Amino acid sequence: MSKFDKLFDIPEELSSDIAKITILGFNRLLIENYKAILEYQDFFIRIKMSEGLININGFELLMNEMTKDDLIITGNIESVDFEKYE
Repeated sequence: MSKFDKLFDIPEELSSDIAKITILGFNRLLIENYKAILEYQDFFIRIKMSEGLININGFELLMNEMTKDDLIITGNIESVDFEKYE
């Protein structure tokens, strides 16, 4: 984080490529600053981020909204796990 970002209180996820993940209950997930969708099925979604991978398991999973940087996943989310790059 640069001195400029600190001075103007700019969130780190806006000034870098660090992913921000927001989970709302068991049926909505927002991923900001993702890199790529590696696998997409209605029971499993695998997303590439700059720091590693995120795996979402559940059923009736849908990618409802998707932009170049943001992704909203809905459905019955049973688990979310992370694989950090070494």
